[in-house]
Amino acid sequence: MESESIKGRVVMNIFAQMVRSLYSPADIAKFRFQGIGKTILYVFLLTLISVIPAAYFTSAGIIDAVAAAEDTIERKLPPFTIDNSELKSDIKEPRTIKNGDITIIFDPTGTIDEKDMAGMESTVAMLKNEFVMAAGGQVNSIPYTLLGDGKMTKNDVSNLVSDAASSLPIVIGIMVIAIYLFAAGAKFIEISILALFGLLLKNLAGKNLQYRHLWRMGAYSVTLATLFFTIMALLKTAVPYSFIINWFVSSMFLLLAIKEVPSPKTKAK
Repeated sequence: MESESIKGRVVMNIFAQMVRSLYSPADIAKFRFQGIGKTILYVFLLTLISVIPAAYFTSAGIIDAVAAAEDTIERKLPPFTIDNSELKSDIKEPRTIKNGDITIIFDPTGTIDEKDMAGMESTVAMLKNEFVMAAGGQVNSIPYTLLGDGKMTKNDVSNLVSDAASSLPIVIGIMVIAIYLFAAGAKFIEISILALFGLLLKNLAGKNLQYRHLWRMGAYSVTLATLFFTIMALLKTAVPYSFIINWFVSSMFLLLAIKEVPSPKTKAK
């Protein structure tokens, strides 16, 4: 019971730190003395919150896309085969089909490739050499080589999509974990670079700080920008110059926190 109570206080303390990091550089400055384990735990929690929009929209998009693909393949696509890992059909140009909120692209001609789908939302594509899904800002492809060297007909592909729909929870779970791990790695790199920049800032401010202190302070300085862009992502609102804004806000918070650190006392001569 006592260990559970301690864990509960730690979690509540971390959320309290998150709230204070939104407005108080003075508190961020105080966090420089806490254990590195707690700071790392904070970064993982902040990252978990930040990936909620991408995880939700990607998962919802994949579920809708697979359902739409299953219906479209059966009723709206012309006869086709996948032979030697290549989509073949009698049509001479790409075909685009709307199924509710989902867009399906059918292109055996090779006119469209995966790069052309960057930025698309809720889109499923059967291209010449691969099956591609775009959802939640993510583009994922499955090459036909994974289907083997045999020949597949339209009916075979329809059955394959139906089977894939039943295993979506596993696929989505793996994808969400991958998104989280990638985001966590990026966040740790961002904080490490910010802490390096902090070495310059602390020299300009005349403060006695080491890199380990600046890394801890950097972890909390990114809170406001991270949560702001998370909210914007939930609202599906694009923020111009987001990269510059993110680094500017985080750097300013770190600078303000550095200024809150007492200056070293000068020895009297």
